[in-house]
Amino acid sequence: MKRESPGVLIVLILLAIVLVTAPVFSQSAKPTPLGAKPIKIGGSLPATGIWSEGGKYVRGGYTLWLEDINKRGGLLGRPVQMITYDDESSAEKAVGYYERAITVDKVDLVFGGYPGTTNVALMPLVEKYGKVLVGMGGHMKSFEQGFTYTFASPPLMSDWVHLVLGGILDDLIPKPEWPKTVAILTMNNVVGLSARGNIIKAMESRGVKVVVDETYNLPLSDATPLVSKAKGNGAEILCCLSAFDDGVMIMRSAKAMNYNPKLIYQQTASLVPAWMKELGEEGNSVTNTAFWHYRLPFPGNTEIREGAKALLGIPVVPQYFGTAFCWMKTLELAVRGAGTLDDKKIRDYLRSHKFDLPYGKGITFDTRGLPPPYCFAGQTKGGRQELVWPKEVATTNFVYPRPAWSK
Repeated sequence: MKRESPGVLIVLILLAIVLVTAPVFSQSAKPTPLGAKPIKIGGSLPATGIWSEGGKYVRGGYTLWLEDINKRGGLLGRPVQMITYDDESSAEKAVGYYERAITVDKVDLVFGGYPGTTNVALMPLVEKYGKVLVGMGGHMKSFEQGFTYTFASPPLMSDWVHLVLGGILDDLIPKPEWPKTVAILTMNNVVGLSARGNIIKAMESRGVKVVVDETYNLPLSDATPLVSKAKGNGAEILCCLSAFDDGVMIMRSAKAMNYNPKLIYQQTASLVPAWMKELGEEGNSVTNTAFWHYRLPFPGNTEIREGAKALLGIPVVPQYFGTAFCWMKTLELAVRGAGTLDDKKIRDYLRSHKFDLPYGKGITFDTRGLPPPYCFAGQTKGGRQELVWPKEVATTNFVYPRPAWSK
């Protein structure tokens, strides 16, 4: 396959890119040594297909980090270059492109893929070649197979998203007002299925009855039967373990049927800016899980906001933009700390040190490559993502019950 073929997107971003804002985590640019051999970082992202909407923001976060690292003099005194293939939202194609990046392009490092299904598929590959992969993770089972080169920082760990619904019930809604029933609609892939079991346990342990438990394949052609079951069974929580297109489709079907659950939860769909573009005001008051937020009180988030505004022209930083920057920042700190591009030494450094990152201070990684379990609850409000839980980082009050659909 030739690089210039239509199915492959090659992005060679060199230090010639000029920022129009101050570089992140730095006050002044430091020139990279002339003639220094670039460090090549490679992999793939979905520029097309069902995961492309989130994928473009992952690419944006990587681009911001790349511009910043080169403005600060590069990594280990060398400029950084990124090679990115379009995997067309296919985990199988992603594996092929990562292998190409490692064996043909001879990249020094790899970056994390998107979505979680891709990262799960990549774990055996990077273990085989001994390449550190810092990204979003995927699900707990994949981290319990003895792989040593994969790290999630921050994770978008499906197995932990139940903490949001449980935390909201425990801390934000008076118990007499708790919803009594829930409908769980799950996309049939590792991202959705890994969330499903723990959500069922979290709801049942709090006395919330699961009245609908349906799994569907992507792409979803018609959400009407799923939503009809949820409404017909009187589900007061509509829990959507969905991607973007199907999540929007479910919302539109709910409005068309005038189905008004007290709480609507979307695992991933409402995290991208296109959510409000597609749904307008009806996209508000939807709860989601966040593993990073641009208003968290941790070092680096002000700079990420400024960089996103310059790069994307928007003041509100999308979830995947910020998390992608965190993945690259984690890799950068590990390389600098280890003082080498030797992946084994980078891996060992990640496992033995603490890191201050935009999603938390003193972050550590266990033998599986995971930080301690955590997550934040977000909710769309006024057309943007706000934090509602835990209370100590909340940026707005939680809206409950969700307002009825507008006429």
